Amino acid sequence: MGQVHGRSALVSGATVVGAVGSSPARAAAAAEATGAERGFATLDELLAADVDVVHVCTPNNTHREVTLKALEAGKHVVCEKPLATSVQDAGGLQAAAADAGLVGAVPFVYRYHPMVRELRTKIAAGEAGVITSLHGSYLQDWLAGADDQNWRVDDTTGGPSRTFADIGSHWCDLTEFVTGDRIAAISAQLRTVRAQRGGVEVKTEDLATAQFRTEAGVVGTIVVSQVAAGRKNRLYLEVSGTESSFGFDQEDPDRLWVGHRAGSQLLTRDPETLSPDAARVNRLPAGHAQGYQDAFDSFVADSYAAVLGETPDGLPNFAAGARSARVVDAVLRSAANDSAWITVDN
Repeated sequence: MGQVHGRSALVSGATVVGAVGSSPARAAAAAEATGAERGFATLDELLAADVDVVHVCTPNNTHREVTLKALEAGKHVVCEKPLATSVQDAGGLQAAAADAGLVGAVPFVYRYHPMVRELRTKIAAGEAGVITSLHGSYLQDWLAGADDQNWRVDDTTGGPSRTFADIGSHWCDLTEFVTGDRIAAISAQLRTVRAQRGGVEVKTEDLATAQFRTEAGVVGTIVVSQVAAGRKNRLYLEVSGTESSFGFDQEDPDRLWVGHRAGSQLLTRDPETLSPDAARVNRLPAGHAQGYQDAFDSFVADSYAAVLGETPDGLPNFAAGARSARVVDAVLRSAANDSAWITVDN
């Protein structure tokens, strides 16, 4: 992810001053990968340099410590999600950034696909009619194999939730963003398919399912998995309404499915027909595929615009990160109590 952040910083016109590594060799490798001018042996050395924004791309259990240090040094922060591995820590970081008057952003970057913004505009205009249900999934397969391993599997570094905190959080943020309606209560179940990886007991979930209801009373369902063979990064959201339904597939981001009782259609990303909100994050002419890195570039550009005093619409800040932590916490509490309905704290 450091490479993705570094590329977006360069595209946005920033200078990547440095990258921190756990050793001189790793610091040098990180600098080369991210396009940084040099590697730093420690975070303190980086914070003492002339930098405005710190991008935190470290393991989840270090987010709180690294982000607090950066804020205390007067630096704006872009922190990978999850913002923190507990509700208390995430809320503390939100408060710390606000108290310091500094920008804190979390890369819920699927907000930055133009057709997501188009969907949000259409829902706000009432084109769905009465929204009746929300449903979808986020499916990956990178941990499907018995020998597949990653630091995120370890709950001491990745946190108490893996799959839902890592990708379910994206789906929930996206759903709340496009509908403007928050998840109010959730009932969830978790499953660990690979009980051991590399001879070590796995305590985090490989997949999760949940049903929920929103503050407006809309019902919904979600399936998230990191062991779904053949699915690489398939985030799908469908908003069903009495007048129109809409479907967005992250693996086909240039199109938005629109369903009507009399027939359905596919809307294609075209800057000539996009709403102003969607056109703002459009980067390429129609027919030229625009994808994840472009969305990340737009997110970083908005983060830097906020640092310069602007207020970009839809920028996911530390409040969004803390909100996500509360949703994940509700999922964990529900699953630990036989899928009991848990109210999501606002």
